[in-house]
Amino acid sequence: MSSIKIVLKSRLKNAQRVAVLGIGSLLRADDAAGVIIAKELKVQIKDNNKKNRLKFFLGETAPENLTGQIKKFKPTHLIIIDAVDFHLKPGSLRIVNISTEAGASFSTHRVPVGVLRDYLYKSLSCETILIGMQPGSMEFCGCLSPGVEEAIQAAGNEIGEVLKDFVLSPRV
Repeated sequence: MSSIKIVLKSRLKNAQRVAVLGIGSLLRADDAAGVIIAKELKVQIKDNNKKNRLKFFLGETAPENLTGQIKKFKPTHLIIIDAVDFHLKPGSLRIVNISTEAGASFSTHRVPVGVLRDYLYKSLSCETILIGMQPGSMEFCGCLSPGVEEAIQAAGNEIGEVLKDFVLSPRV
């Protein structure tokens, strides 16, 4: 089992309701990774989400516009998926501690992810997990980098397995 799956499974251990928020610009090459992964997860898990314990939100470049809908869903856990510049190999995937991570850049959105997370935390008191993928290119109207394109598929599969287990497992 990959380290992302292990950490994510551990962080969702006591989850009751999980919101997944995909962030990124579909017009800026690899910055689209978070939105693409969230869209793929929504399709993968659609038939397995009969208990209304998992909901997907596509925030693109203005995730702050979805805060009301996320608050209405009342998640115990929020997973944010976004392109994050860690200065690593394109396609590298990490779970980020938004409140303490140094050197990560969240610059393509109107509201920084940390500010969004703080607002949602104060409004919901939910645990927030940021899954960041290292972009290779942020070129306007550019294509996905080969490493990022492959990593998007792998990340979608890994995250999808954990979320399917969550949805299908019994909860109190």
